[in-house]
Amino acid sequence: MAVDDALIKEYKGRFPEPLLKAFKAYADEVGLSKANQKKAIGQVEHKYLASKIHPGEAIGIVTAESFGEPGTQMTLRTFHFAGVAEANITLGLPRLIEIFDARKDISTPIMEIFLKKQPKDERELEKIIASTKEIKLAEVIESITINIAKMQIEVMLNRKRMKDLEITPDALRKGLGVSLKTVDIIDKDDLLVMKPKVKELTLPSLYSIKEKIKEAPIKGIEGIKQVLPVKRNEEVLLISSGTNLKKVLEIDAVDGTRTLSNDIFEIAKVLGIEAARNAIIREVSRVLHDQGLEIDDRHIMFVSDLMTTTGVVKGVTRSGITGEKESVLARASFETPIVHLINASMVGEVDKLNSVVENVLINQPIPLGTGLPGLVTKMKGDEKDEQ
Repeated sequence: MAVDDALIKEYKGRFPEPLLKAFKAYADEVGLSKANQKKAIGQVEHKYLASKIHPGEAIGIVTAESFGEPGTQMTLRTFHFAGVAEANITLGLPRLIEIFDARKDISTPIMEIFLKKQPKDERELEKIIASTKEIKLAEVIESITINIAKMQIEVMLNRKRMKDLEITPDALRKGLGVSLKTVDIIDKDDLLVMKPKVKELTLPSLYSIKEKIKEAPIKGIEGIKQVLPVKRNEEVLLISSGTNLKKVLEIDAVDGTRTLSNDIFEIAKVLGIEAARNAIIREVSRVLHDQGLEIDDRHIMFVSDLMTTTGVVKGVTRSGITGEKESVLARASFETPIVHLINASMVGEVDKLNSVVENVLINQPIPLGTGLPGLVTKMKGDEKDEQ
């Protein structure tokens, strides 16, 4: 039975629109009768009102405790993909600290790359991997030697490997020309002769140039060190060690609507601050789920909102959101108290004592719960005095 439009109109504005849409979709799907529709939507409203936070509730303290207590049970560990040396994923407490500290250099950057169409065979899958993974010169050479007599480096190419990776000689030379600007490259069939453009060349410096040449990128996406195909729910996706979200999304075969990175700052730069907020929620939820811990999603959403509310990602650190608190005493209670107090005194800053920490410091009731309302009343004795 179709949902009663009059019922939807009656409840419009009484709780959020997404809940109303979800109820309508569910009622349509199961075919609720009009009587059951009214009962169900009444229950939805009741649940919504019961879930609302009461005025004066110390949501910051509740959230902190909700994370702090389970956090003591978390382990220090990483997950390793078998057979791939570079594919480790930091889990547990170290990952949680990375997220909340908003660290730009994370220990194990990875991506989950979803494909628009499933590859027909292994060869097609290898082509997609080859277009994604950063391929370095070391992967397509037979040998690399130093000619001491001529003070030059000689590289013997593996043509079969180049063909498998679909790397043409022209593409190879172009890639080397971009990354090796201080080296002259002479192509002699399968041999590349490289002469450094250095006037006073020594053997140690020639050896260091040789190592640099081996690491020169010639194809693929910069930063993607390794790519591993993984089957999940009958679907093949790619797990990459290293991230480059912008370039990966430019690949035609990649499904940009589902592809994920665990680098919060990269997501903020490429997709915007709302996407970064959602990434924080997703990453924190994943860490907690892997540990078997249950924390209400609203606590995670509260912290992610706090970290992204200014339009940029900021950590829960003295240089992040804690350092920007309005209260001088609250800032001073976290770290470097003398610095905060001196700076505040020099500009004549005023602390209005609106929050918890500063009131605890000066030993007066905190403006939360029963301490929130300020009551004003006239006593009988005062009324007689006025007369």
